Amino acid sequence: MSDLRPFLDLVPDPRARRGRWYSLTAILLVCACATVSGARSVDEIAEWAQRASDAVLTAVGVRRHPLRWRRAPSRTTIGRVLATVDGDVLDRAVCAYLADRNAAGPASGQRQVIAVDGKSLRGSARLSAGRRHLLSAVTHHRAVTLAQAEVGAKTNETAHFQPLLEHLDLAGSIVTFDALHSVRANVTWLVGTKNAHYIAMIKKNQPTAYRQLAGLPWPDVAIQHTASFAGRGRRESRSLKTCGVADELGGIAFPHARLALRVHRRRRQSGRRETRETVYAVTSLDAHQATPAELAAAVRGHWSIEALHHVRDVTFSEDASTVHTDTAPRAMATLRNLAIGLLKTLGATNIAKTTRAIRDQPERALPLLGITNNPDPHGT
Repeated sequence: MSDLRPFLDLVPDPRARRGRWYSLTAILLVCACATVSGARSVDEIAEWAQRASDAVLTAVGVRRHPLRWRRAPSRTTIGRVLATVDGDVLDRAVCAYLADRNAAGPASGQRQVIAVDGKSLRGSARLSAGRRHLLSAVTHHRAVTLAQAEVGAKTNETAHFQPLLEHLDLAGSIVTFDALHSVRANVTWLVGTKNAHYIAMIKKNQPTAYRQLAGLPWPDVAIQHTASFAGRGRRESRSLKTCGVADELGGIAFPHARLALRVHRRRRQSGRRETRETVYAVTSLDAHQATPAELAAAVRGHWSIEALHHVRDVTFSEDASTVHTDTAPRAMATLRNLAIGLLKTLGATNIAKTTRAIRDQPERALPLLGITNNPDPHGT
């Protein structure tokens, strides 16, 4: 099982050498173990560390004092490290670890599908600064975060699209995103340079593209795929139609476009009236490259990134977090991505239930992160 420690060892320590007692890797491992156990704040991370036994602290690399006691890092120490750590390097380390754990990827013969979308950290805003905004690339399969970057504001997402995906191997993969990223340079780079395909989701807040897609002769096109889902008091059915388009759709910058997609959704919640919604998309995939069922799954799977954001908000209380100092908001989001991606990779279907099961037993978090031995056999 892959060990998180070598990945965290690559993160530079922002602290002065004088006066250090805890290594950066040890503090970050405490944060990772606590978050996997359901910790939602710096205070809860410190509380987890205080509950940890001497054996757990030894395993994560906390040194023993000459008087032979071993003490967990304090809330102040943890908060200071998270506020000053290099967010870019920490994200790369965590995402590399998750990619390594997720190396098996989707089932054999299936393409890797990756969603790109942003999320604002609402509680990070202050009178002197706006809320932080993060852009992420997340696999549809298991909701594993492969890349994340802080972009300042939602309007900056487009400029960070290529840097976010630059280091990923996307050959043969499908990248899904909304029309915010559907500028000519990004789409051309994705297909021409990264050898990937795309599915661009079009919403009503992109009126021109939406109007042109909605104006295609859909009444004359037969339904090519249907699917129904039920659960949590809700029933939903979906139907998919596809329509071939020219290389450029009505002058809108969609290079390499081959198919337009129309998905019609019907939902009925217990005790509520049925709702209907039509969603449009455009893709570089041709009809012989993907079946209607695969296209429908990719469109539906795009919202897996929203499901990840939902878990961060509901299970880990991200929107309620008031952490705002320097890198700390982003570092906390990175730790939540680590916990969710890791638990999903291990087969967890209910993150909240899983974290509750290990919350009060700190030692149970260690094997999840591949920590099964004492890095220092002498305990010093």
